[in-house]
Amino acid sequence: MERRSRPDLNGVAWRRSSYSNQEGGNCVEVADRYPEAAVPVRDSKAPDGPALCFGTASWAAFIGALKAR
Repeated sequence: MERRSRPDLNGVAWRRSSYSNQEGGNCVEVADRYPEAAVPVRDSKAPDGPALCFGTASWAAFIGALKAR
């Protein structure tokens, strides 16, 4: 696993799955149009907590596998 510096997520717009409830229950948020070659993901219950950053190819493969289910 490659270790990188912490990304600057200030001012990033976050989005949730359309399957999430309106009360902000247990869900993850994905940074929308993050400018680097990474996809930051965080826990909606801890917006000031850490975010996991995935490479764009890895994230696309993950989403593709979910859609194939």
